[in-house]
Amino acid sequence: MKTRVLLISVLVSLLSSFSGAGADNFDWGGATVYFVITDRFSNGDSSNDVNYGRITDYGSERLNAATFHGGDFKGMLQKVNEGYFRELGVDVVWMTDVYEQIHGWMSGSGAINDFPHYGYHGYYPLDYTQIDKNYGTVEEFRALVDALHAQGIRVMLGANLNDPGYPVLLDAVQYGFADTGLTEAEAARHIREWSFDDFYAGRLGWNGWYGREWIRMPDEGWDESDPLQATLYGMPDFKDESEEPVRIPDFLKRKWKGEKRANDAWVNPSARSLRVDRKWSPMQYVIAWIASWVEEFGIDGFRCDIVENVRPGRWKELNEACNAALSRWRAAHPQDPASKWTDSFYMTGDCEPTGIEYNEKYAGAGLASLVNCRFPKLGDLDAIMYTWQAYADSIAAHPDWHLFSYLNNSYHREADMQNMRDCATTLLLSPGAVQLFYGDETARPLSDARLNVDSNQAFRSDMNWDSIDTELLGHFRRLGQIRKAHPVIGTGRQVTLDGRTCVRTDSTETVLIHLRPEPETAISVTPWFADGEELTELYSGDTAIVKEGKVSFPGVTASVAVIARQ
Repeated sequence: MKTRVLLISVLVSLLSSFSGAGADNFDWGGATVYFVITDRFSNGDSSNDVNYGRITDYGSERLNAATFHGGDFKGMLQKVNEGYFRELGVDVVWMTDVYEQIHGWMSGSGAINDFPHYGYHGYYPLDYTQIDKNYGTVEEFRALVDALHAQGIRVMLGANLNDPGYPVLLDAVQYGFADTGLTEAEAARHIREWSFDDFYAGRLGWNGWYGREWIRMPDEGWDESDPLQATLYGMPDFKDESEEPVRIPDFLKRKWKGEKRANDAWVNPSARSLRVDRKWSPMQYVIAWIASWVEEFGIDGFRCDIVENVRPGRWKELNEACNAALSRWRAAHPQDPASKWTDSFYMTGDCEPTGIEYNEKYAGAGLASLVNCRFPKLGDLDAIMYTWQAYADSIAAHPDWHLFSYLNNSYHREADMQNMRDCATTLLLSPGAVQLFYGDETARPLSDARLNVDSNQAFRSDMNWDSIDTELLGHFRRLGQIRKAHPVIGTGRQVTLDGRTCVRTDSTETVLIHLRPEPETAISVTPWFADGEELTELYSGDTAIVKEGKVSFPGVTASVAVIARQ
């Protein structure tokens, strides 16, 4: 087994060096995206593990399911410098939102409140203008983005126009927007009998949080069946329909005044000028705050959170603001390799239960794709060929509308974890962009949070660096490198020859994919390759000469053969 893993590592290194420096032939339509929850990936600096009065250890893995676990930019940068993403053939690293999160906890599992739920995942923004201290500093984030760019890897963050984080006890104490009767230490403890709904009902008496001119309140009689009016999970939603000018909320002004210059290491320099009142609507502020991260760091794309809960026109405004910001960043950083890239700012989004269908509404709003929730997740090699054909046909019909498929993500762990090897084959050889979820490639196990009512938290366990399934990782790496070196796999036209065989073609290359190859059985390659041609089976590295329209690779032992001219 060790010999096999070593061989795979050598082959990956060779392919990596072959596909490294040179012209940028990146195409979002066939990208390999690695989605990572920063807090759960790698802890490179234990000194930033506890901030803002948060508690990280409540005494058990179940209670700690949604606390901050220590992952940070330094830990990710270490993995970048080790070549972890490059060896996987990754084109894009999608990180969870870096914005400063609410300081306190929200009740886990809603009214049941069986664990304290913090914003470790980046979905509960408190302050869009600075980085959460648990992740690292501005300069540490810059170093991470620059290192990824230097390896030809794009960076994607999350964009949340729908809602700010929840108003919670610790934040209320720290910023004085509700009388809790608690000290900071008391507000940080988990209180099982605390009810967010009861706390929220007292919102009318608060002074200094987001007011009704900013926020759509659940008690205002909105039609909860209409996604443009519904307050998702009882969250206070931004009034994206409003065109009325508003002032920045008092609590943010008090926060910034209290911090003065002490938080310079975490404040986004491009957002500092956006901390003053303008004659702007709520969405104009939020869009400007989010776009400032593109202007400061050269961020390449956003995953837009729950797109159906925000009016399409607002996504269009965000897209325009981010394209302008990216152009300014490229012009201001001529020495950065990413300044030479010419692709537009990229936006994808979640809108369950979307599949591969072209969506005119969101295409018109500046999105290039919606996440494909319907990709088959069982690793069924006997059925995938015709799914691939449908995907390739969809790409051919709408070349500017991309597919964005996944096996697992932060909300769903649906893949057959006992068959991740074949799951990887079905995904990484699929047409369109594909998204890996951190730990899919290492057999990352679920945490004890699976025993909580909200078992989704178990999907977000810490990366298993100490228990990696090296054989599975080798398989992901091999397929990822093949996919990266042969873009036709993600973007080419497909011709299905039978239930186990297809050909992908474009103007520059032809690749034949054959599932469940048998070492002693010849594979027909006519008319795609001519007699006398030398072909390479990319997974094993074996070569063969075409004879009588067929090739045979006796060394093939994997569940797939990928055949091309080399």
